[in-house]
Amino acid sequence: MAPNLDSFGRDRALYQEHAKRRIAEREARREEPLISAREQTGKMADHLEGLSSDDEETSTDITNFNLEKDRISKESSKVFEDVLESFYSIDCIKSQFEAWRSKYYLSYKDAYIGLCLPKLFNPLIRLQLLTWTPLEAKCRDFENMLWFESLLFYGCEEREQEKDDVDVALLPTIVEKVILPKLTVIAENMWDPFSTTQTSRMVGITLKLINGYPSVVNAENKNTQVYLKALLLRMRRTLDDDVFMPLYPKNVLENKNSGPYLFFQRQFWSSVKLLGNFLQWYGIFSNKTLQELSIDGLLNRYILMAFQNSEYGDDSIKKAQNVINCFPKQWFMNLKGERTISQLENFCRYLVHLADTIYRNSIGCSDVEKRNARENIKQIVKLLASVRALDHAMSVASDHNVKEFKSLIEGK
Repeated sequence: MAPNLDSFGRDRALYQEHAKRRIAEREARREEPLISAREQTGKMADHLEGLSSDDEETSTDITNFNLEKDRISKESSKVFEDVLESFYSIDCIKSQFEAWRSKYYLSYKDAYIGLCLPKLFNPLIRLQLLTWTPLEAKCRDFENMLWFESLLFYGCEEREQEKDDVDVALLPTIVEKVILPKLTVIAENMWDPFSTTQTSRMVGITLKLINGYPSVVNAENKNTQVYLKALLLRMRRTLDDDVFMPLYPKNVLENKNSGPYLFFQRQFWSSVKLLGNFLQWYGIFSNKTLQELSIDGLLNRYILMAFQNSEYGDDSIKKAQNVINCFPKQWFMNLKGERTISQLENFCRYLVHLADTIYRNSIGCSDVEKRNARENIKQIVKLLASVRALDHAMSVASDHNVKEFKSLIEGK
């Protein structure tokens, strides 16, 4: 029989089996040291598998990485060991050109030195940035590095500066030609979109460049486009290769200590974590791009499927609340009418179905259980209102005789 191929030409059955095996191997490698660490810090009770902090590398992995990094740093120190300082020291080279600029400015200008300097300093700066990565907690701000401080005031002399003086753009050009390509490689090969810490740091350095260097870090700049494209491709690759939501019969998940239940919960919460990480990029990528990735690609494709296997009650409401907490509030501020954004329609329908199911399950139960069910339904009305799905919120309130509708949607 011909294999069942997906849109990328992969055999679906083999791919899913490979994904399951890879996830299982990854969990087995890190589970034991993680549990031990959490037991020592007393965080076991509140911990949700899949929403763990990002210190999930084993001590062996960290040690090996640091050893290799130290080896590379030591080797890099030998690059210019047979070169005179005046030919590799940024300060020495800079002083020569400053003297030329100061004494013979017209000659300096006619030689287009200002256009050559970024290319001249490029390999020297790249060497200093060899082990620099904003993904690390102790990463040094590149603006505090020696090369940046050395070139910061290049060309700032007592003479009145000309309007077309290209030396003014020396550091922005270096950011464009050195920093952005470095970040592009990091985005492609190092950044893990599942890591909240790494994502926060990538977003932070990107916003720093956008706000600090708007002349080169903008939508029209080619290197900026390449960098943003690398980020998007990395996120799409994560969706296609690393997200997996197991499907189990509900009776298999009844035992909350069983392997399938724990694996299912971990996969759900890791997907919610990824959703939040994707939406950290709000304000950098367009709403259309972010909604395509986070809602169409992740929520509707994977997370909603998991909701169908979740318990109808406190567990589902807690999960829905965590999903909604990921959404930027700005998405819902200027919506007109009573409908939310179209991509969330399936999620809102699920919440309506959840309210109906909770009500049906409470029929014939004790008064306490009925009160709990009613509180859950009120909570669902609030969740729908929080994403401006007022049509669905009013429908649930009307169907289940929720009289506090106005105070619920106003968050009182």
